[in-house]
Amino acid sequence: MKFSHSLQFNAVPDWADYYINYSNLKKLIYQIEKDTVLPSNNRPATADEESTLIDSSSRADNDFRRACDKELTKIVKFYEAKERELYEEFQHLLTDVGMFEDELEDMMASITSESNDRRTGSSRPRRMSSSYNTGKRKSFSARARSNSNMNDDDDSGEDSDGGAPRSPLLPLTRRRMSQSGTEDELRASQMWDDETYADSALNDTRITLKKRIIQSYVSLSELRSYIQLNSTGFSKGLKKYDKTCGRNLRTPYLEQTLANAYPFKTETRKELDNKIGEIESAYARLLTEGNISVARKDLKVHLREHVVWERNTVWRDMISIERRAEAATVARGQRGLLGGGAATPPEQKEMNIPQTFWGRLRRRLNGQLLTLLVIISIFVALLYAPTFEAVEQSNCAAMLVFVSLLWATEVIPLFVTSLLVPFLVVLLRICRTDDEHHKRMAAPDVTKYIFGAMWTPVIMLLLGGFVIAGAMSKYNIAKLMATTVLSRVGTKPRNVLLANMFVAMIASMWISNVAAPVLCYSIIAPVLRTLPAESNFAKCLILGIALASNVGGMASPIASPQNIVALQNMKPTPSWAEWFFVSLPVSVVSILLIWGLLLFMYAPGKETTIAPIRSSKDKFTGTQYFISLVTFLTIGLWCIERNYEGIFGDMGVIAIIPIVLFFGTGILTKEDFNNLLWTVVILAMGGIALGKSVNSSGLLQTIAHAIRDVVEGMSMWMVMFTFACLVLVMATFVSHTVAALIILPIVAEVGTAMENPHPRLLVMTAALLCSAAMGLPTSGFPNMVAISQENELGVRYLSVKDFIKTGIPASLLAFGVVISLGYFLSSIVGF
Repeated sequence: MKFSHSLQFNAVPDWADYYINYSNLKKLIYQIEKDTVLPSNNRPATADEESTLIDSSSRADNDFRRACDKELTKIVKFYEAKERELYEEFQHLLTDVGMFEDELEDMMASITSESNDRRTGSSRPRRMSSSYNTGKRKSFSARARSNSNMNDDDDSGEDSDGGAPRSPLLPLTRRRMSQSGTEDELRASQMWDDETYADSALNDTRITLKKRIIQSYVSLSELRSYIQLNSTGFSKGLKKYDKTCGRNLRTPYLEQTLANAYPFKTETRKELDNKIGEIESAYARLLTEGNISVARKDLKVHLREHVVWERNTVWRDMISIERRAEAATVARGQRGLLGGGAATPPEQKEMNIPQTFWGRLRRRLNGQLLTLLVIISIFVALLYAPTFEAVEQSNCAAMLVFVSLLWATEVIPLFVTSLLVPFLVVLLRICRTDDEHHKRMAAPDVTKYIFGAMWTPVIMLLLGGFVIAGAMSKYNIAKLMATTVLSRVGTKPRNVLLANMFVAMIASMWISNVAAPVLCYSIIAPVLRTLPAESNFAKCLILGIALASNVGGMASPIASPQNIVALQNMKPTPSWAEWFFVSLPVSVVSILLIWGLLLFMYAPGKETTIAPIRSSKDKFTGTQYFISLVTFLTIGLWCIERNYEGIFGDMGVIAIIPIVLFFGTGILTKEDFNNLLWTVVILAMGGIALGKSVNSSGLLQTIAHAIRDVVEGMSMWMVMFTFACLVLVMATFVSHTVAALIILPIVAEVGTAMENPHPRLLVMTAALLCSAAMGLPTSGFPNMVAISQENELGVRYLSVKDFIKTGIPASLLAFGVVISLGYFLSSIVGF
């Protein structure tokens, strides 16, 4: 989270105007960056461009230094004034505490003297110390109470016992009296108890001193926090300036200017710490019998809690975007299903006009609820319609249509529909036994079968991919690698566009095509800030990253959920090397063609000035090296898993390695585990359950035989082309994962039932085409992230029109590459 938020929540409210204005410094940094990259067109060109660049950088340094000096002057003046005020109160407080302790000593001497008289048999009447009755004591008590600025109610509960005023000095008195060790002195202490019970003036003075001590401690602690927050603000602001503008102002300014300013000097901080220590010591002497640790603990209770904001990561940003999108869907569903939603503002409430029955019904039955009712009606009708001879197949067909419609319309969340699959499979008793008789299973047997089928090694592979992505994002490994590559590209628009597209594709391979666009958009933020309004290159760059992330979704088995579904339907499961042999050439060629399309449509010219992306100066830490080592080891084992199948059994078992190492060592925490995309995991498990039930019921074989009769006589390429068209259209209008869940099991079974069976080839090309569907803003998560990108004024860079005119041609280009090059490579590898 941004430091400005931490400053806002941790600042003392009354001092808010005297802290560093971090937000204004950030705005100045971005303005300097823009002025440096986009010089005014009215500025005459000079012969020596390098000299001009140096002068511009020097002016930028001077401008930012002046802004920092202005903030520093404001902070120093306020601190000096506040320090004088608080130190003066501090001195008065210590003086009053000392006088109170002197009176206590005089009182102790009086008691000791009276105790000695009792021991010697003197009959002198008992009386209090003369100093206790003098006008000096009265004036001290009155002044101590008048200096208190705190509410008397704070300690009302701790200084009463059954209505009698009990002196809180008793523990201190007893401790001092008991040090003599004589019975007479202990009796004198008891006598002192009786007298002090009635001495409310002494008790009030002690309470007043306690309140003043607490107030002084809080004020001095806030002053110390004031120094720390402003010091952090200068450090972060200067670091951001150096990183954004490529300068080195931070170290000299902190060492030469800030360190010599009065509030930030070492001597000033030490003096403030010493005074806080004296306050703690005074509190301990008066209230905790000299125990400093207890006193410090008691005093800290009165301090405001310090709010710490964790820095956002790519994974956390991606989770946030995914959950906001899901929340929006749920909100629409609530308004649709319940007819409610958010409360209508009073000024927008409709007049309560009497309506007819049909009017009230029309208000209740809005789009979402009507859609759900229609889908349920279709489901019930199919249940009672004799669509197939076997009741299991009829029930399975009804469930398949029902679930597919729910997924396609998203009338309820996708993962909720997935949870309905095992419920309906058991309720309708869809599954049959695997023997030759194919008897219908009883409900308990169906339950064991379907839940046993949902958790497979493929799900572990998906979780392993999420864990690797989370670790690489949390520790900025992916971002460091990406910025290192992009910093070497230069500033030519076509080169910057191509480099960002390949970075998005490669990032999609390893941290999923869900997190990759979030990463890339955070990297190109400086570029977008410096581009002029309505720049074509801004649209071109954002679209390029989104389309490349979609293409990257086909590049590796863990790049997207649809690839996980494909692996589940490919028997035997292809190795990573086989997948790469097909996917990488298809992805690279598709990226190059889409790059050419973007250059043709948006024509970013040479006049476009681009801010260079600067690599991070942070060095790799031991944790980052460990994460990288585990990641490369896991990926290497995935690639050669086929050769060691006798040891590991499946790629899902290898996926346990990063999960155990990252969570076991504390690199990832319980919070990170909870933040995994469990909705995607549930969606994949529901798809697996649907595929198993359709296969077990015999419906899949029936559908496959019917389609085989239709395509009989067609070549394998024509069959692949037919399914490719179906997949591309369906994946464009519904999510890629949903299209894969519905179509891939059917494709696999049709390929198996053909005279020349090549089910893996058909599944592979269909899976690649699921990622190639990118014609609409809703066609995939990368598109949804792209359409949400806004400039500093809150205006979106892209419109739906931009996606249609660019995304549909891009989808057709990728479609052509898959059905040609993808088909050819799949045939070579033996799919």
